[in-house]
Amino acid sequence: MGCKEIQATVRQIFSNYIEKKGLRKTPERFAILDEVYARTGHFDVETLYIQMKNASYQVSRATLYNTMDLLIDCGLIVKHQFGKNIAQFEKTYRCRQHDHIICTSCGKVEEYCDPRVHEIENTVAQVLDYTITKHSLYFYGICSDCRKKNKT
Repeated sequence: MGCKEIQATVRQIFSNYIEKKGLRKTPERFAILDEVYARTGHFDVETLYIQMKNASYQVSRATLYNTMDLLIDCGLIVKHQFGKNIAQFEKTYRCRQHDHIICTSCGKVEEYCDPRVHEIENTVAQVLDYTITKHSLYFYGICSDCRKKNKT
């Protein structure tokens, strides 16, 4: 599925969600969705706001924050709080399952995928008789760059 197909699909998911909630389908909400899905990796709301303003979008901070809440609620993005850093977001549709490791010194966030995490998830679900719908796993530590800086 290419970028245009993904964009069309997430627009339809969002449109259905807004309709179900009885909300208005405003161009601003869809512009925010499009900008989010044009990104790769993690982003924060303030950076998104500034970039949208610089691109001449007429979107208020309130609309942006409210739309982010809607996108979280309908499952198109996820919010992360990596330690003391500001909240970070990432898109979720058609994105591979991954976990995060965060440097507590510089705040760098890296993604990794280890199939053993999925095996653990399946074992826990079976042993405790759960249907697991999602998970999040964060490791915190000091990255190699920060360790090198602290040795000098």
